[in-house]
Amino acid sequence: MHIFGMKKLLLFILLPYSYAFAQPAVYTTANAHSHNDYQQAFPFYAAYNLKYGSIEADVYLNVSDNELLVAHNATDAQQHRTLEELYIKPLAENIQNNKGSVYADTSLKLILMLDVKTEAVPAINKLIDILIKYPALTSCPSLTIMVTGSKPNSATYDAYPSYIWFDGLLSENYNKEVLSRIAVMGDNFINYTKWGGNGELPANDWEKLKKSVAKGHSLGKKVRLWNVPDNFEGWQRLIALGVDYLNTDSIKALAEFLKKNGARNL
Repeated sequence: MHIFGMKKLLLFILLPYSYAFAQPAVYTTANAHSHNDYQQAFPFYAAYNLKYGSIEADVYLNVSDNELLVAHNATDAQQHRTLEELYIKPLAENIQNNKGSVYADTSLKLILMLDVKTEAVPAINKLIDILIKYPALTSCPSLTIMVTGSKPNSATYDAYPSYIWFDGLLSENYNKEVLSRIAVMGDNFINYTKWGGNGELPANDWEKLKKSVAKGHSLGKKVRLWNVPDNFEGWQRLIALGVDYLNTDSIKALAEFLKKNGARNL
């Protein structure tokens, strides 16, 4: 083959890969993660109405009643807010209204991240029992249901239904089988730096962060960091790093920030 033809073929092969993992030039709420969403004044709806790309809730299996509750611990569980009522039913209703998509804009996607606070296997089994009743969720191409927190042994991930995904740690190495069940990779920001959100982030820490984020992207995974200073400076650093989901408890403030500051300097 002529050398020019070979270059064209190589370019054709590489371009889809490059574009598949390219980070957005402009960040929107599709790149926003509502951390501990159940603590918002209007759980689910506040972040959903802002078109957030990821929503997180703690889940707690109340063994005595065999109910999956939205709660961080036994004290929270006394409020008796079920996952089904707070998140599953509203999602199902919106998917039905949007003819099979999470959002009316079919280009938008949503991760429902469930942070399991009790023993992993019984809680996930209960989650599956609930989801079986909602085929609109389990077959929705724009919805990812992802388990974090307490998780089963990663060697057993492939034993779970294909609609159950898991998150992974950037600090760990996984085989191909496990990676195929991981939707997002992340890490604790404070494992890399003590930067508190003001002034310059130390150059050595910045390089460590860049290397870790690049690792996740090289594996074809979206990346999220948590415990990042939840302010303008912290969000700016996440955008500069090319992190896919910006972690926040201040969902309205982040939405407003992204309207004016979402462009990434490439």
